[in-house]
Amino acid sequence: MQSPSPAPTPDGRSGRRSHVTSIAALAVAALLGGGAALGGAVALNAFEDDTTTVVERPGSSARPVSASEALTPGEIYKRSSGAVVQVTTSTGGSAAGQGSGFVFDEQGHIVTNFHVVDGADAIEVSFSNRDTLTAEVVGTDASTDLALLEVDADATALTPLQLADSDAVKVGDPVVAIGNPFGLERTITAGIVSALQRTVQAPNDYTIDHVIQTDAPINPGNSGGPLLDAAGKVIGVNSQIQTGGSSNGNVGIGFAVPSNTVQNVVAQLLEDGAVDRSYIGVTLQDVDAELARAFELPDDAGVLVQSVEPGSPAADAGLRGGDRPVVVDGRSATLGGDLIVAIDGVSVANLSALRDALLQRKPGDRVELEVYRGDERQTIDVTLGQQPASR
Repeated sequence: MQSPSPAPTPDGRSGRRSHVTSIAALAVAALLGGGAALGGAVALNAFEDDTTTVVERPGSSARPVSASEALTPGEIYKRSSGAVVQVTTSTGGSAAGQGSGFVFDEQGHIVTNFHVVDGADAIEVSFSNRDTLTAEVVGTDASTDLALLEVDADATALTPLQLADSDAVKVGDPVVAIGNPFGLERTITAGIVSALQRTVQAPNDYTIDHVIQTDAPINPGNSGGPLLDAAGKVIGVNSQIQTGGSSNGNVGIGFAVPSNTVQNVVAQLLEDGAVDRSYIGVTLQDVDAELARAFELPDDAGVLVQSVEPGSPAADAGLRGGDRPVVVDGRSATLGGDLIVAIDGVSVANLSALRDALLQRKPGDRVELEVYRGDERQTIDVTLGQQPASR
């Protein structure tokens, strides 16, 4: 299985060529770089998931959209486009970039992407009535590519979009995206949910989990805009696209940060202006029945510790990484390290389950990891650290 590869940075610089691209537009070149790569087995320097703080807003949907609730794309646009804004940034007095965003609440908070506003000296938000207001940054979270802005606007002039429960989204559900592709204000495109549980690389090289894939056409300038379900509720924030060849345009594969992640991150940004994430300091590989059978592992589920960062909480706790590279059906792994099968008494079948379990923990918390070291099962106490700003 493949680990995330180097991708373009938000200013367009890149290492190895990647075709997953952030979708904010430069004022001049109509493209703001900053990409991501897909990866099955994700190599992590930290567990960088969201915390459990949740914003519950009246009217949020916690179930699939019924046939009676479903709206046409035109009806969704009529109801929702007024809440979609254009975000324009400048640096050193010069135009720097442009993206999208949407009204989160009646207090003037605007959700957009981190890479849309990263490095900006000044930010302006333009509404559907052509009003343009100066925006201040409440907080940003590079690990999920989200940012929260605030404008001084009368509550009566703001119509927030409601967030749906992204866990209720199904493959094949109809969706629409509203944003400002290439600066074309409040453009709507339609499609379906193409896949769920994707992982993409955040601007700081950590991994964003549970990402929604869609074929609704989104392009540079759509970054930060909403992906809406058939009831007109937000299921995700459009953030990246998969591109083909030398093109930076849409090829039918876009990625949205799920709304449940948005809820959790925004709650912390409102409270603290930042997101507090725990850090353990390992790279990991999923174990499945095929790998376990081929190498006679003691369990056919869990996550193998591939490497341990020196001086990390994992190193301090005595976790061991592997020392024997292998390839199984085209997937690479390193054997010989600890096999994590549970955390605080709760079984974890894969990397995603382990990260989700750590949503309950913060830096400084102590967790008990149950691991196999060889054929011996043992418990290792780990005190979680603070996630570094970047990998």
